[in-house]
Amino acid sequence: MTFKRHGVFLAGLLVVALALVAAGCGGDDGGEAPEALPSSSCTAIEYEGDGDPDYIIASDFPLQGSSRTQTLQIVAAIRYELGQRDWKAGDYNIGYQSCDDATAQAGKWDSGKCSSNGNAYAANDKVIGILGTFNSGCAAIIIPVVNQAPEGGIAMVSPANTYPCLTVNLPGGCDSTEPDKYYPSGTRNYARVVPHDAYQGAAVAEFMQSQGVKSVYILNDKEAYGLGVATTTRKAAESLGIKIAGFEAWDPKATSYTSQFQKIKSTGADAVFLGGLIDENGAQVIKDKVAVLGPNDGDVGLYAPDGFTQQSTIDESGTAAAGMFMSVAGVPIDEFKGPALEFIDGLQSGPLQGAAIDPYAIYGAQAAQVLLDAIAGSDGTRADVITKLFETNVTDGLLGSFKLDENGDPEDASGAVVGFTIYEATDELTTKATVSPKPETVAAASGQ
Repeated sequence: MTFKRHGVFLAGLLVVALALVAAGCGGDDGGEAPEALPSSSCTAIEYEGDGDPDYIIASDFPLQGSSRTQTLQIVAAIRYELGQRDWKAGDYNIGYQSCDDATAQAGKWDSGKCSSNGNAYAANDKVIGILGTFNSGCAAIIIPVVNQAPEGGIAMVSPANTYPCLTVNLPGGCDSTEPDKYYPSGTRNYARVVPHDAYQGAAVAEFMQSQGVKSVYILNDKEAYGLGVATTTRKAAESLGIKIAGFEAWDPKATSYTSQFQKIKSTGADAVFLGGLIDENGAQVIKDKVAVLGPNDGDVGLYAPDGFTQQSTIDESGTAAAGMFMSVAGVPIDEFKGPALEFIDGLQSGPLQGAAIDPYAIYGAQAAQVLLDAIAGSDGTRADVITKLFETNVTDGLLGSFKLDENGDPEDASGAVVGFTIYEATDELTTKATVSPKPETVAAASGQ
């Protein structure tokens, strides 16, 4: 399996997206055509159905920086799903805008951009649903804004957020105000189709145990996601008898981490875990780990979560990445089954023009299906879309079968929803193992 970049195609995809405009005149509801979200962040309204769209759904992902390869495929999958439905959700014509929450300066998601995007969604009464975000820190900014939007808030479905505290309060892992502070209206409006990081922490810890790790030093990048997955991994590892040699942050603005790794060397840890994002100077962290502690297939292994699981980690870190292990929610493309296979074939033969499919494209499509089904079953009001969202019950979907619980998390799940893939870095991401963590390890990671 490969996650290599397809730069020419993906750049072209953006050009095509920016060129699309709303078509026709007169939506089915007889109302005014939607006003577009700001062009400073979003494409023009895309719509290929009859008449005008009745409503808009927006996606909110970082379309610049290290995550761009993955997020452009998610966007392509959303467009493809809309096309398969003739740009409709039930009786409603649905337009689409792809919005960017990253800046060129940051090279990743930007808090100011997330805030302005959230306010734009809340202020536009034709935005009936949001697909996103990719990064949990951005979700933490947008959720409370759109939770208070007129007419009951705006439904939001993420294909990628794994920070537990967006939906639940894990003992020792969330502050006392989480997750309630994200829902000031008192009503939940957010859901996700991926398991939160208690599952990922459990999967990583079980894999480390299988590799013979006895002692691990855990670092995090200070962000909500990074600290969260570092915390759940620590708890899961402790429950399996793995010693925690240390737990601290790296400074994403530092130019060198050699002194930090010299300290780690003195502990005798035989593994290092990086809780965070490659965007947070992760490549330099990897290079300095190898410079001080040796190659990743040597005496001290290197492990990282899905914030690193992309080809850019290898591209930016060079040979230093070789032998490190990276996890991601879901299973490899060649292990998807049933409806996902047909979707993959259509996506690859259509908009992706033969490019290797990133698993996040399938998660993006599943999130789109969940949101569009909620809209289709609603009376067309924002509040009822949210109600229908929390009644989601997917059987043999792209990711398998699952329901959404009262918190917005998948439950009663089977298939890719609860599977994790461990990749080893070579010149590309190479599948090493798939893990479905034991319930007792997940409970330990959750602090239960």
